[in-house]
Amino acid sequence: MSGLADAAEGQRTERPLAGVRVIEFGTLIAGPFCTRILAEFGAEVIKIESPRGGDPLRKWRKLHKGTSLWWYLQARNKRSLTLDLKDPRGLDIARRLAAQAQIVVENFRPGVMEKLGLGWEVLHELNPRLVMVRLSGFGQTGPMRDQPGFGAVGESMGGLRYVTGYPDRPPVKTGVSIGDSIAALWAAFGALMALREQEVRGGEGQVVDVALYEAVFAMMESMVPEFDVFGFVRERTGNVMPGITPSNTHTTKDGRHLIVGANGDAIFKRLMQAIGRDDLARDPALADNAGRDARAAEIYAVIDQWVARHEAEHVLSVLKAAEVPSSHIYSVADMFRDPQYCAREMFQTANLPDGRTFVMPGVVPKLSATPGGTDWPGPALGQHTDELLAELGFEAGEIAALRADGVV
Repeated sequence: MSGLADAAEGQRTERPLAGVRVIEFGTLIAGPFCTRILAEFGAEVIKIESPRGGDPLRKWRKLHKGTSLWWYLQARNKRSLTLDLKDPRGLDIARRLAAQAQIVVENFRPGVMEKLGLGWEVLHELNPRLVMVRLSGFGQTGPMRDQPGFGAVGESMGGLRYVTGYPDRPPVKTGVSIGDSIAALWAAFGALMALREQEVRGGEGQVVDVALYEAVFAMMESMVPEFDVFGFVRERTGNVMPGITPSNTHTTKDGRHLIVGANGDAIFKRLMQAIGRDDLARDPALADNAGRDARAAEIYAVIDQWVARHEAEHVLSVLKAAEVPSSHIYSVADMFRDPQYCAREMFQTANLPDGRTFVMPGVVPKLSATPGGTDWPGPALGQHTDELLAELGFEAGEIAALRADGVV
């Protein structure tokens, strides 16, 4: 496991987003995950939090001495500034920060930033080159813009929940807040495209409008043209992907669940040869995906029966030798033991405020010359307030007065 801010020999230490200042007004998942990505690659992210409790994520899921372990990951590399945005003095500080920033990220319901006096028109006038990233359930326009919409709603309306699960049971969720995370990725991508447009054309700033349901909808493969052309509605099919055969989950003699993906023509042939079914490997009707899909039930039964006769390690060794894509279905405990994860530095160690060492995921993607990294885990509430106000020109006495009045 690598420590914080490790850099491989010969790599440049400056990260690709060094010099980019980002002001985050988000809470919970989508907005803060977007800014986490930017912070990992060198952006200076200033997280604005309420002096009364801060981001609710600080108290979500598993807590260590009162603070969420998720928080330490989601807010890594960020600086925390507490501001009461309903106080004119807090609002003035927020505007001064936005005037010096390249990106503002917010994930409130549409209209909230306008009510605070931090809407696009105000910020654009203050800083014409500012990029404003706006994440919301349904976007900044349309008849549903004012409705609340969490990631679960985005996953449902975007089509993901409908196709997830088994046909004889209600739809199910994925094991993580995937809708928020997908939206965050689109938001980070949009922010960087807007900055690139300025670099190339010297243009002004613009709004990056990300709706959670659209972020999920954009990932739904061929669903739209299939419905338009054929009237086909993709349904829940469990672990099988109709039209792509074989690719499924199988259970071994020792009760392990494995993924076997052999939907490539040559891969399927190698799989059948490896499990002693040369007859199927040579069958011309199974030489392409369409033919295999027509006989999917037969093929899956053959693979099921072979896998069930052997223990997991034997199955995987046979499939590895045959160059057939396959894997255990990993728990997090499996990940910690896996040499691939370790070789790729996908675990980083850091220290909690009490000095206890803990592990966070490594940074994705890997850049060969200017990689991202973790400099510090999520900060204490308002940890950087004094230094950030000092950078704006506030004197110690003024900061003390703001603190006494509850503005910071």
